[in-house]
Amino acid sequence: MDIDQALPAFAALSQPTRLDVFRLLVAHEPEGMPAGEVARRLDVPHNTLSTHLAILTRAGLISAERQSRLIIYRAQLGAVRDLASFILKDCCGGKPEICAPLIADLQPCCPAEAQPAGTHAAKEARHV
Repeated sequence: MDIDQALPAFAALSQPTRLDVFRLLVAHEPEGMPAGEVARRLDVPHNTLSTHLAILTRAGLISAERQSRLIIYRAQLGAVRDLASFILKDCCGGKPEICAPLIADLQPCCPAEAQPAGTHAAKEARHV
C-alpha cells in the first residue's frame, strides 16, 4: 500500500458514522450485513447511509454483493491489514523491542490456528 491508497482509507474512517459502519461490518465478518440492517442498527437514515457506504467502498474498505433483493456489505479485512502495515512499516526505527507491545496488541482475539475459519472467530468478533 502506498500513500495514494492509504489517504482515502484514512479519510473515509475519519468520519464518526463511517467508522461506526466499518466497525459494525468487521464485527459481522464473514457473513456481512444488508444495508437496511446497518441503517437500523446505527439509526442512520437510508439515504445518508448510502453515501457513507459509497465512500467506504471507494476507499476499498468494504465491498457490496447483491443477493436477490438485498445488497450485503462486508469489511475488506485485507485492506485493514494493508492499512495497519502501512502505518507500522517503519515502526520504531527497526528496534523490535520498542514495537513489541504494539504488535502484541494487534494480535487477533481468536488465533487462526485454534479456530476453524468462520466458526468461533466470527462469533467472537460480534461480541467486540
